[in-house]
Amino acid sequence: MSEALQELAALIEAKQPDAVVGHAISHGELTIEVTPNMIVGFVEFLRDARGCQFSSLVDITAVDYPAREQRFDMVYHFLSMYQNTRIRVRARLREDEVMPSIVSVHPSANWFEREVFDMYGILFSGHPDLRRILTDYGFRGHPLRKDFPTTGYTELRYDEEQKRVVYEPVSLVQEYRQFDFMSPWEGAEYILPGDDKEAAK
Repeated sequence: MSEALQELAALIEAKQPDAVVGHAISHGELTIEVTPNMIVGFVEFLRDARGCQFSSLVDITAVDYPAREQRFDMVYHFLSMYQNTRIRVRARLREDEVMPSIVSVHPSANWFEREVFDMYGILFSGHPDLRRILTDYGFRGHPLRKDFPTTGYTELRYDEEQKRVVYEPVSLVQEYRQFDFMSPWEGAEYILPGDDKEAAK
């Protein structure tokens, strides 16, 4: 399997030298790293090239590395039913960079890219309808960024007097902020069944 993936990586690198930055094989999967601005042509090549035929887009997601200059990894997963092979494509980009949309090559990328925009705030140029898909219309921030607070910025509740849902800033009581990481079993004074036999020895 690894030999077949090496051959596939060599073929892709030979045919797309301007797009490919490098490759890695880990856990029986091939990951190709590409430059962001070449993604559309590269994905089209993966779909149409005789030795590839990755015609199925499985998923698009991102990974956030806030301490890194190229903060985000865009990650694409493709399946070739003809070759019975999967491939991962990764592109690194800065927070202020815009990622080209691949909707023109894979129409199914539409909602995947909207989800990445919603969760990470990554913009896609050429997307036909880039708007939030999982969060509310007035939502502030992007929940899967590592610097997004776990509580969020606002909370909503139903107000009985106003007879409607109202949004309010999150207010945490001080007790919520006190985290006790001690296991309930640490320092326990309980004698569990069988412990008395060990003490009797």
